[in-house]
Amino acid sequence: MLLQVGGKRSALGLLAIRRVWSMSRSAHTAPQTLEYKPIKKVMVANRGEIAIRVFRACTELGIRTVAVYSEQDTGQMHRQKADEAYLIGKGLPPVAAYLHIPDIIKVAKENGVDAIHPGYGFLSERADFAQACMDAGVRFIGPTPDVVRKMGDKVEARAIAFSAGVPVVPGTDGPISSLQQAQEFSNSYGFPIIFKAAYGGGGRGMRVVREYEELEENFQRAYSEALTAFGNGALFVEKFIEKPRHIEVQILGDKYGNVIHLYERDCSIQRRHQKVVEIAPAAHLDPHLRDRLTADSVNLARQVGYENAGTVEFLVDKHGKHYFIEVNSRLQVEHTVTEEITDVDLVHAQLRVCEGRSLPELGLKQDKIRINGYAIQCRVTTEDPARGFQPDTGRLEVFRSGEGMGIRLDSASAFQGAVISPHYDSLLVKVIASGKDLPAASAKMSRALAEFRVRGVKTNIPFLQNVLSNNQFLNATVDTQFIDENPDLFNLKPVQNRAQKLLHYLGHVMVNGPTTPIPVKAKPSPIDPVIPPVPLGEPPVGFRDVLLREGPDGFAKAVRAHQGLLLMDTTFRDAHQSLLATRVRTHDLKRIAPFVAHSFSNLFSVENWGGLFDISLLIASFPVFVRFCEVAKENGMDIFRVFDSLNYLPNMLLGMEAAGAAGGVVEAAISYTGDVSDPTRQKYSLDYYLKLADELVKAGTHILCIKDMAGLLKPDSGHLLVSALRDRFPDVPIHVHTHDTAGAGVAAMLACAEAGADIVDVAVDSMAGMTSQPSMGAIVACTKGTKLNTGISLEKVFDYSEYWEVTRGLYAPFDCTATMKSGNADVYENEIPGGQYTNLHFQAHSMGLGNKFKEVKKAYAEANKLLGDLIKVTPSSKIVGDLAQFMVQNSLTRAEVEERADELSFPLSVVEFLQGHIGIPHGGFPEPFRSKVELERGKTLHIKALALGDLNKAGQREVFFELNGQLRSVLVKDTMAMKEMHFHPKALKDVRGQIGAPMPGKVVEVKVKQGQQVEKGQPLCVLSAMKMETVVNSPLSGTVAKIYVTADSTLEGDDLILEITE
Repeated sequence: MLLQVGGKRSALGLLAIRRVWSMSRSAHTAPQTLEYKPIKKVMVANRGEIAIRVFRACTELGIRTVAVYSEQDTGQMHRQKADEAYLIGKGLPPVAAYLHIPDIIKVAKENGVDAIHPGYGFLSERADFAQACMDAGVRFIGPTPDVVRKMGDKVEARAIAFSAGVPVVPGTDGPISSLQQAQEFSNSYGFPIIFKAAYGGGGRGMRVVREYEELEENFQRAYSEALTAFGNGALFVEKFIEKPRHIEVQILGDKYGNVIHLYERDCSIQRRHQKVVEIAPAAHLDPHLRDRLTADSVNLARQVGYENAGTVEFLVDKHGKHYFIEVNSRLQVEHTVTEEITDVDLVHAQLRVCEGRSLPELGLKQDKIRINGYAIQCRVTTEDPARGFQPDTGRLEVFRSGEGMGIRLDSASAFQGAVISPHYDSLLVKVIASGKDLPAASAKMSRALAEFRVRGVKTNIPFLQNVLSNNQFLNATVDTQFIDENPDLFNLKPVQNRAQKLLHYLGHVMVNGPTTPIPVKAKPSPIDPVIPPVPLGEPPVGFRDVLLREGPDGFAKAVRAHQGLLLMDTTFRDAHQSLLATRVRTHDLKRIAPFVAHSFSNLFSVENWGGLFDISLLIASFPVFVRFCEVAKENGMDIFRVFDSLNYLPNMLLGMEAAGAAGGVVEAAISYTGDVSDPTRQKYSLDYYLKLADELVKAGTHILCIKDMAGLLKPDSGHLLVSALRDRFPDVPIHVHTHDTAGAGVAAMLACAEAGADIVDVAVDSMAGMTSQPSMGAIVACTKGTKLNTGISLEKVFDYSEYWEVTRGLYAPFDCTATMKSGNADVYENEIPGGQYTNLHFQAHSMGLGNKFKEVKKAYAEANKLLGDLIKVTPSSKIVGDLAQFMVQNSLTRAEVEERADELSFPLSVVEFLQGHIGIPHGGFPEPFRSKVELERGKTLHIKALALGDLNKAGQREVFFELNGQLRSVLVKDTMAMKEMHFHPKALKDVRGQIGAPMPGKVVEVKVKQGQQVEKGQPLCVLSAMKMETVVNSPLSGTVAKIYVTADSTLEGDDLILEITE
């Protein structure tokens, strides 16, 4: 869009003679040359991004720069961007330092400053400051003191506008200083009315009053805010226009009477009268209305002899009528969007005009000013939209901005490690997007905001993203009630913040140690285990000799031809993993190994290594996996049990091929779940397992295994499944693995053996039962003298068991019996695998949730259903467990998880499962659950711990990491050190009468006394943060029991203010 608009009206005003004289001078070059005086050094009497904006313009023009800063701003970026920087307001409060005119003038004179730029806010609209500059022989980059006074006095500005024929809103004739004057105005004009600071803007000192009962409180708050922000609490009152558009016109004047406009900006999107999003030009603005707005602005500026940059602000009602509000005789926060659409550098122009250049000399003529496209500015602030835009303070742990074509960033303290204090404005960075039209600019802005990563403080970015995607914003006009009338803007998408959460956790562990306490006081037994006697010489031959002599095929035939039941001993691996949390040392395993070799040579095998290999790596580099198996074989591994937690055949075939290529015995395992004897449970039916077995046998497995990790095989179902497999594959050995969680493991294994199983897994008696394997001694005793006789000596089993019984005492703190006294048949319902059952039970007790373990188990069952009823074997069992814990921690039901799946931040294991990282489950992925979950691929975090910092005054230590190659740090509270330090008490949320600070800030006023009776809703105290005041009201009626704060107290969020007893 290319638009050219010019003002057509003119009027003589109060300064007509001066203007005519000035205009006559502008036609001659000689007077201009005489008036021109270059600026060599500029001070900015401000802070933050506007100071840096001016410094940059000065540097571009070859002008030296000077910064001033308060004691609280020692670490701020604007200090470092200037050529020189000086402290002002020593000993003064943070805002007062920037309002201290004598200090500022002193620094300017002592350091050769010949011009001062006031920025915006603070002293920018103070006529006495402009006059002080002139009196000191320092130029003020802005209008003359007289114009600043006239425009800064909102009442006089209204009178001037009225005399110029510009429509104005009904208001008081002069500033008011008493509540009675406000009451008189409201009696005359009715409600609603609005208080405005007479000597400043930016939403400070502005309060809308809709009924008489609110008048006194809002008058006091507006007066106090204006006094704090501008050094003058004077107010004026206007009739409040409902639902107007807020349109402002940028003007620029010189010393010779030339005034031009640079078109308008739409600033209607506001929150608490503070602009949030600004647009230039105003969308859907009638061209005739644009002409009237710009003409009135230029005429008003000419009437007062305006020079330098300024803004004339209007309200436009729903009928298209416009009303003058005020003139801001300074540079505006949102000047950036005007610069983007007109290609005019306003700060350059300010500096050149101050030097004495005329607008025509600078090439700034009205007919040359054109609109090119659209620009949007978003003010990214450290405010939390979810909590009523409460300011947030703290340290920026992470800051990464959005950039790219069409994006401009104006910022100051937006960098990693910056500290956001409660003393100043909450503005973090201004993001400006430009495009050929409003949708194009909006798209660029949305993209840029999505790229931002800000951690450590809350920001309004999620809210801004909602504004930019709102149909009314994109396709229609918006008014000042836009935010209030669109509650969906507050449906904020939560940020995941995964990396920083992980760093905080790791940092906490580094500073304070593990967060999960051992839930028992048991200590290791002082008794060392005694090794049973071991015969001299070599151990007897066993099935391994058959394997070495005849190879895997011959070994499988020998196993199948063996008379009696063969046992595999899991004591060396799965048993201690299930019962002792995998804490058993190699030392204790090696000591008993010779006895096992001599006494149990007729075992099928000893399980002594649980190697799980990531199938993604296997697929990525199959030769590497083959080599992995070869090395394992060379170092004593004989039998490779190959399984997949989802029975995903492509994964299993790769594993079988690799193990076979290494020369190992391939034992392909069917992971079992469900109940084949229950006709109502058909997802994992007998037919399903038989078809899977067909594929495994066809692929060349030497042994067929049933891997029942949860111990779900009942005697009936075990007999049914093994019988069917034996009938289908009469020559293939069958091996059965289970857990004894329900206590039916011995019966189930005997049933399987009766049905034709060749091998079953057991653990020595003292390491058997519960979540481990069935008892070796029980199986040996029950089969003795039968066709299933194991040939194992019970006496040897007893000796073996005694060793492990004493050894187990060495691991008492980790023994599952410390918290779990028996198995539980509810495993048939929740289907939790044995080792995982132990771990979950231990964790529940560690976190003080032992009495809620039933809920954890129920959540596990619900999580399993959510994921589509999975086979639960490592790693799928972990996925179900992670989702179950997520549900318990967040108090979510299955229905709530399904409903909110598109907004919840699920554990990574769950997301990766739904992405297909571990294969495709039988029956496919659960829908519509899977489609709702946000699936992100390729998110890998590389973290390296670097260093631990010293203790600071807040009881914290800085912990340094390297995250994906970049330095990151987090502040972690040292819990031990903090016990010896004094801190302000926090309000306990579950104690009804404790009133906490809703946000960080400073106490301005305590409005009650100890012992005073208060009513619900009565003001208790006033907090100030980011120069805005918030009243803390009583949530209940009662008596003030104790007050913990005084005026000027500095508080953090949730700090205890007072206690009320009912």
